[in-house]
Amino acid sequence: VQLVESGGGSVQAGGSLRLSCAASGYTYTTNCIGWFRQVTGKEREVVASIHGTTGKTYYADSVRGRATLSQDDARTTLYLQMNSLKPEDTGMYYCAAGGFGYLALTASAYPYWGRGTQVTVS
Repeated sequence: VQLVESGGGSVQAGGSLRLSCAASGYTYTTNCIGWFRQVTGKEREVVASIHGTTGKTYYADSVRGRATLSQDDARTTLYLQMNSLKPEDTGMYYCAAGGFGYLALTASAYPYWGRGTQVTVS
């Protein structure tokens, strides 16, 4: 499984960004995909995730109401639309995927990771 993130950048507070995660090598065993954020000195924390089989989604409290997950019809690209960005949204955003029977929310559970895309809000 390969994951490639894009869409990060530098924006002013109140602005919007749409992050993309292009996935390849997906199999039926890789049914959970999500976005994690990491800032220097801290662990990666889940921002939003979706379970492809159940359709269940999760949004961290910090982004709920400002972030929306979506996928293309082929389910090869996961998007994270983030609006009303705040300085505390700043960090490296990683796409992660794995095969679970539940909606996994911890970074350690995910075996597949992209290289990340930087988001800076000032």
